[in-house]
Amino acid sequence: MTAIQICALIGLIVSAALIYWTGYRGGLIDGRVEGIEEGTNDERAANAKTIRELEASLQFIRADHQHLAAHAKRLRESQAFGPQERQTLMQIAEKLRLASDTFRAMSSKAQAQQALDLREKALGMAALLDQVEVEDAA
Repeated sequence: MTAIQICALIGLIVSAALIYWTGYRGGLIDGRVEGIEEGTNDERAANAKTIRELEASLQFIRADHQHLAAHAKRLRESQAFGPQERQTLMQIAEKLRLASDTFRAMSSKAQAQQALDLREKALGMAALLDQVEVEDAA
């Protein structure tokens, strides 16, 4: 081999090594860029899934809140009975006591007992209204 051939061989080997190294570095950079993009896409997909789950949870909580608000409104409206209604129940209980005494005087024990039972129910309802007033005051 002549000196020119040896120099040419060394030049070919060096140029082949440079081409290989350039390709290696290019592939390394491309792989790094792809990895970063893939990682970003995976993170975005995970975040999108979390957002969908949180939105579904928010919708459920909103629906539950609306249901509870409607229930609370119905409860407030159903508590239309106040002190005046309690007083009316007390008057009804007194009239039922008088009716019971009247039935007892007429020897109608069944009617007297029914009047007493109704009186007890009216007093119980009045007591419940009294408890509601005490709770509202507190």
